[in-house]
Amino acid sequence: MGLLDGKIAVVTGAASGIGRSIATHYAGEGATVVVADLNVEAAEGVAAQLRQTAPESMAVQVNVTSKVSCQALYETVYQRYGRIDIVGNNAGVSTMNRIVDLTEEEWDFNMNVNAKGVFLCTQAALPYLIEQGGGRIINTASMAGKRGTPLLAHYAASKWAVIGFTKSTALEVAEHGITVNCVCPGFVKTSMQDREIVWEGQLRGMDPADVYDEYIRLTPMKRIQTPDDVARIYVFLASHLADFVTGEAVDVTGGADLV
Repeated sequence: MGLLDGKIAVVTGAASGIGRSIATHYAGEGATVVVADLNVEAAEGVAAQLRQTAPESMAVQVNVTSKVSCQALYETVYQRYGRIDIVGNNAGVSTMNRIVDLTEEEWDFNMNVNAKGVFLCTQAALPYLIEQGGGRIINTASMAGKRGTPLLAHYAASKWAVIGFTKSTALEVAEHGITVNCVCPGFVKTSMQDREIVWEGQLRGMDPADVYDEYIRLTPMKRIQTPDDVARIYVFLASHLADFVTGEAVDVTGGADLV
C-alpha cells in the first residue's frame, strides 16, 4: 500500500531535476503520474521509466506561460483519467545578475515561468478539483521567496509571488476541500544549480568550486540538498497525512534558511 494509491498526479517541469524526483516518488507511492514539461522528448523518457511501477503514467507537453497550453494539459488529463487529484506546479527557471545590469527580458522570463506559470496551471486545474470536491495543489517556491538574495532579486521576487499566491488561493478554495501549499527548497543539486554556480562565480570573481563549498557552509546540515529531499515533502503534502495542512510554505533547506 502506497500513500498515493489510485491518485492521478500532474507534475510540471517533471522531465528533470526536482520535478523528475517528485514524479518518481509519486509513482513509487502508487500514483499515476502525468509528466508535464516543455521538453516533451525528455518527459516521454521519464514517463517510460515511471510506467514500470505506474503503468498508466504518460507525458504531455506544456508551456506553463501559455493559458491555452495549461488548459489543454488539464483537458487532456481529465479526458484520459476522469479526475485530477494532485497538481504539482514545479516548473521553474533562474538567471543571475546584479540589479543594475538586470534586463527586462530576464525579469519577464523569471516572472512568467515561476509566478505566472503557477497561476495559469492552478487556474486551469481548479474547475476540475472544485467539481470533484477536493484535491491537492503543491507549488515549488524557494528559500529565496522568504529572504533577500543578492544576484537573484528577480528570481526571489517570482518566488515571493508564489508564496503569496499559494496562501491566497488556499483561503479561496478551502471550502471545496482543496488544500494549497508550497515547498521552499534551499541549495538543491540540479542542472539549474550547476549553471547558477558558474554564473555566481563569474559575477563574484570566484571559482565555481568555491561557490559550491560556500553553499555547503551555509547549510547547517553540511551537505548539498538533493531533489529527493524535496520530493519526500511533496509526497507528504499530497497524502492523507496532510489533510489539514493548507496555506503553508514549508522550508526544506537543511537549516540554510536559518543562516
